Formats: sequence, C-alpha cells, structure tokens
Amino acid sequence: MFQVLCIFIPLLAALFMPFFFKKISSIHTGWFVLVVPIFLVIYYAMFVPTISKGDSVIAQLDWIPSLGISFVSYLDGLSLLFSILISGIGALVVLYSIFYLDRTKEQLHNFYIYLLMFMCAMLGVVQSDNMMTLYLFWELTSISSFLLIGYWNNRDKSRFGALKSMMITVAGGMMMLGGFVLLSIMGDTFSIRELIGQAAEIATNDLFAVALILILLGAFTKSAQFPFYIWLPDAMEAPTPVSAYLHSATMVKAGIYLVARFTPIFASSEIWIWLVTGIGLLTLTWGSFFALKQTDLKGILAFSTVSQLGLIMSLLGVGAIAFHVDGAQDTIFKYAAFAAIFHLINHATFKGSLFMIAGIVDHETGTRDIRKLGGLMSIMPVSFTVALIGSFSMAGLPPFNGFLSKEMFLTAMLSITEFELFNFTTWGILFPIIAWIASVFTFIYSFYFVFKTFTGKGQVDRLPHKPHEAPVGMLISPVILAALVVVLFFIPNVVADSFIKPAVMAIQPFLYSSPGQIDIHVAAWHGHITTELLMTIGIIALGLILFLTLSKWQKVYNLFPSKLTLNNLYDFIIYELFDRWVGGFSGLYMTGSIRRYLSYMLGAISISVIATLFIQDAFKVTLVGATPIRVYQIILIIVLVIGTIATVFAKSRITSIVSLGLVGYTVSLFFVMFNAPDLALTQLVIETISVALFLLAFYHLPKYKKEEERTRFRFGRAFVSIAVGAMVTLVALSAHSQKLIGSISEYYKETVYSLAGGGNIVNVILVDYRGFDTLFEIAVLSIAGIAIFGMIKLRLSRKGEKL
Repeated sequence: MFQVLCIFIPLLAALFMPFFFKKISSIHTGWFVLVVPIFLVIYYAMFVPTISKGDSVIAQLDWIPSLGISFVSYLDGLSLLFSILISGIGALVVLYSIFYLDRTKEQLHNFYIYLLMFMCAMLGVVQSDNMMTLYLFWELTSISSFLLIGYWNNRDKSRFGALKSMMITVAGGMMMLGGFVLLSIMGDTFSIRELIGQAAEIATNDLFAVALILILLGAFTKSAQFPFYIWLPDAMEAPTPVSAYLHSATMVKAGIYLVARFTPIFASSEIWIWLVTGIGLLTLTWGSFFALKQTDLKGILAFSTVSQLGLIMSLLGVGAIAFHVDGAQDTIFKYAAFAAIFHLINHATFKGSLFMIAGIVDHETGTRDIRKLGGLMSIMPVSFTVALIGSFSMAGLPPFNGFLSKEMFLTAMLSITEFELFNFTTWGILFPIIAWIASVFTFIYSFYFVFKTFTGKGQVDRLPHKPHEAPVGMLISPVILAALVVVLFFIPNVVADSFIKPAVMAIQPFLYSSPGQIDIHVAAWHGHITTELLMTIGIIALGLILFLTLSKWQKVYNLFPSKLTLNNLYDFIIYELFDRWVGGFSGLYMTGSIRRYLSYMLGAISISVIATLFIQDAFKVTLVGATPIRVYQIILIIVLVIGTIATVFAKSRITSIVSLGLVGYTVSLFFVMFNAPDLALTQLVIETISVALFLLAFYHLPKYKKEEERTRFRFGRAFVSIAVGAMVTLVALSAHSQKLIGSISEYYKETVYSLAGGGNIVNVILVDYRGFDTLFEIAVLSIAGIAIFGMIKLRLSRKGEKL
C-alpha cells in the first residue's frame, strides 16, 4: 500500500505549499520541497538490490474494481530506473531553482505546486500497470507541464508555448487512449503485464495494427518526434529549472517509456519496427540539422533534445528486431535495447547540466542570444567547465559517457544491414548512413553551443548585465550532473548491472529470465579498430571542418522558405482553420438568442429520439388496460388546446397571462378526474401564485411591441414545438406499450403502510421514499429565498430605507 501512496506524496506535499509560502516567508519554499524528491530517491534506491536480480515488486490500491481499474504500482527494472531519474533529477532541479528563482519576486507556491504535481504524474506514468490509470497520469503530465511552461503567464510567448504543448500532447494522449481501449478489448484486461503474456494471441487480432498506430501517436507526440516536435522549442519559454526537468529527464522521456513498455506486445509487427526506427532516425537527423539554425541557447538545446530523443527511439526500434532472430544476430539486436537505456541515462545527465548552464548564462548576463555572447570562459570558468563536459558528452567524445552509448548506437545501426527480414537488406544500408550524418551535425551543434558562448571575442559591453560567475548554490546541481557524466564513463558496467540490464530485461522479457543472462560488457576500447571507431573518427574530422567553416555555410538555412514550416501549418490549423473558418461557421448559430439555442437543442433531441424509436422498432402502441376517453375529457382537451394557441398568438400580455392560467387550471382538472387530489391542489396553488406573480411583474415590463420577424422563423418554432410534442407523446406511448418490468407503484402500494407507517401514499413517497430528494428541494428553495431576501435588502439599502 505504501508503495502506491509514494506516487501521491508529491501531490500531498503540494497542498502545503501555500502555507509555507505565506507563513514562513523568510525561507525559500524550495527548501521544504527538496525533502520530497530526496525522500523518494532514497526510498526507490532501496529496491535496487531486489530489482537488479530480475525480480519485481507489485502493490495495488483498488479504485473502480467493478471496471477492473485500480492503482497498481509495478516496479521492475524499467519503471524503477525512471522513478529514480524522476526523483533524483527532480531533487537537483529543486536545489537549482532555490537559487535561480527569487523568492521576493516570484509566486513560488504556484511554481512548486505545479512541479510537485508533475512529479506525481510522471511517477504514476512509469509505475502504472493499469492502462486506465496510466492514461490518467499521462494527461496529468500534460496539464501540469502546461502550467509550468506558462508559469510566467504575463508573457505572450509563455502562454503560446504552454497552449501549443498541451494541444499537441493531449491530442496524442486521446489517440493513445483509443489504443488502450482496443488492447483491453483484445486481451479482456487493462493490465499491461497480462497483455504481454497474451502478446502472441493479440498479434493475430484485426484491431492489432490500429491499436499499435494509436499508441505510437501518443508516444511520438509526448517525446517530440517528427512531425510533432514543434511544441518543444516553444516550451523553452518556461523557467530554466522547468526546461532542465521536463525536457531532459522526464516529460519527453514519457513517450520513450511508453514505447519501451509496449515493445513486448508490438515487437512482432513489421509496422512497429519500421515506424519506431524510421521516425526515430528522421527525428534525429531533422533535430540535429536545425539546431544550428537557432540563436537562443535554450533553442539550441531544444532541437538537440529532439535529436537525442530520436536517437533513443530508433534504438528501441532496432532492439525490437531481437524478437525475430536467433543465434549470433540475436545478441546484436539485444545490444540496441541496452544502448537505448544507457543513452537515456546519459542524456539525462549531460542535457540536464547543459540546460542549467544555459539558465546560469541567462541569469548572469541577461541574455541567451548566442550572437551577443562570447568570451565568458575567463569570467565564468566553472560554468564553462561544466558546459564543456556536457557538450563533449553530447558530441560523443571520450572520456565522457555519451561516447560509450554513441558507439553502441552506431553498432546497432550497422547491424540492421545484416537483417534479412522486412526488406532491411535492401533499405537497411540507409540507416547507418543517416545515423552517421546526424552524428556529424550533433558534433557541430555541441561545439556550437559551448564555444560560441564561452570562447572568442568578448562582448561584455553589449550584455544587459555585467557577467560574473554564478553563486555556488546555483552551480551545485550542474556540477553534480557533470561529475556523473565523467564517472559513468569509467564505471559503466556497475551502472549496467544495477540499472540497465534489469531495464533491458523488462523491455525484452521473452528473451531473458534474469539480468545475468545479458552478457554485454561496455568498454571504451575493444582491443582493435572497429567500424564504429572509424565512423567516429570521420564524424570528428568532418565535424571540425564544418564547425570551423560554420559562418560560411550557415546561411544555407536562409534558403528554406519561411512559410513552408510545420509551425506555420500548426498556426494555420489553430488560428485560421479553427478560429476563422470554424469560428465563422459557429457565428451563424451562436447569436446570443436563448430562444434559438433552445430551438436547436430541442429540435435535435426530438429528431434523434423519434428516429431512434422508428429505427429500433420501439414504437408499438397497445392500449390494453387504457382508461376509456369520455366526452367531458374531450371537452377539456379542446379547452387546453385553445388556451395553448391563445397563449402563443395573443396580442397583449394580459391575454397571454390569462390564457396560460387557463392551461394550468385545465391540467389540474385532469388530475381531479384521475383521482389525484393532492396533485390537483398543488397545481391549483402553483398556478394561482404564477398568475399573481405575472400580474405583479406586469407593471415593470416595457410596453408591448409587436415583433417584426420573418415568417420562416415562426415556421421553425412551429416545427420544433410539434416535434417536441410528438416526441413526448411517442415516448409515453412506447413506454406504456413495452413494459418489461412491473411498475414501482405496486411496491409503494404494498409497503406504504407496513414499512413506512403512513396512510397517504403521496406524502409517504415525498417524505420517506424520496426523502433526500425532498430535502434538497427544500434546500434549493431556502437558498433561493435567502438570495431574494438579500436582493430586496440591497435595493432598499440603496434607497436609504430599512427592512
């Protein structure tokens, strides 16, 4: 139980943030928040010995057991790794934010409420075994990230970026929900573990491919894959701690997690392998190429994140091939899944540190424009060192952890050419070529980020602030991450045994029974020159040449038409298609007239109900047991119709009021005829009061003027009126003719005296059987009476009178 509750600890802590912010204003609120991720990372670290053996830990809290929906915390190698990343990086981000955000100028309680809400949502996503609760947390990540990105809501760009991220990710989440529903139909369960056990049977279902594509749409939108990546650069308007957390280690990794978790179910499909690998490589290349077009430090990092996410995604696609081969090739493709998890960890370390350095540069110089920066190396030596380590790791250079996973990435891409299924022998040669080209641009933008910012001729006079090194507190988090970048290079196999191999086992459960069976040993040097090493040398050589000549060929980006972009397509869909076209169409019926709105709604309901009655053959009238119609009843019906018509066509208000009263009194006579004196009395009282109130209000109404309207509107009203009347009549006749169960009135008659101890059936129903209904009706009337009293008192007080 406590394991499930730990997911909600950040959300519970968020409830106390306003108290800490207001009551203990002398201390930065972040110090109280820091306790939460530190506790969580310690708690989840306690599971490492158990999970590293290949075991899993499950805890369940029922939510809607009748529908098979419950909170199931499932900790295996994959979910534990993500949980430690979420809480560990979260702790460093909170520590960084304490020194980055000014407690006297910022609404810190809002910031930390949103951050804790997001932490809870991410923990829920990676630990949920139930697809419905996974979707619940998935959309909570979109909502909380929307609030975090738009934290500075006084800025137009922040609001725009927040809306853009939510529109795209929520739309993808809805697609993913459709895939989850289809999977639950195919497997008759919401449990991911149980669906993995039925993977072979599910793969033969006709709905399999549809569910696959819908789930990938959810993953691609969240992890910023092409063409959905456009929300990520605009999300850089968020405070830097948000960027370091959401866009390096958590939110964008949710899509990666989803693909990894569902790989055992969909890896048997050719569509899955081609889409995950192909879209991943396309995203890698696209992001790395356009990163060099950016001039904002966080913009460069945004596109670099896009490219790195594409790299990880492509590795997961290649790793899925392991389900289709045996023997020597089997190990090669298992290598890809290992590389994906390894690079996921590496990316969290070097990208988190780089985002924090970008925030430090902005904080200390007042700008992130790389064209205004330069020469900061001597002024900010610690920041430069951290940026150098992070950038070199991102470029794939030794002795940094990014070199190891990048080499494994090249190995995986080369292995595709040896695969004989799915036409990889024909098209597979393109994969290592594309990977190599993308790696060249990755090398260039990594150097571009660090050297254009910290070396070269200084432009201190052009900077908004006089630059200086950041405070020690702000440097602690990026320095820790940079240290991990170096440490992971020297002890990769320690990390592999504890975290990576158990995670790979979770991705490929059919291939391993324990992490010890994964015989992969990571090494910077394999004792001989490999193809991957030669490719790396080529990347460095060409990358250096292109970086040194960057000013000569960077203008090539100006050749791309500015109007033909995915961002412009998004703007057209949202602002032109929806706002102008759809808004113009809605303007035709959104006139502000309540009468028209009622006509539209009542007309649509009537047509739908009447059509359903006839289509379903539900209109079968039988008059068995019906009371015979007598002459005086026909006379009352005629009077009722005449009163109704007179009310509609009356030329004065008094005539309309009197005619309406006639209709009400006639209805009360029907109650008398059907032996319902209580209802008749109630109707008479209400009708008398209504007529009296109408006459009292008549004095205050403006003079009656004949409405000058076109005839077609009156025909429309007549049509709606007749349709509603016909619908009510047909529904009543149909209900009377097709009684499947006995009337509840018989139960009332049998029990009104024995159970309720009353003699008047109507009173007993109102007081006993429908006691709560009556109680709430009385409450509504009491509230209305208090409101009327308050309005009268307010009006009299304005006139200087006393009530």
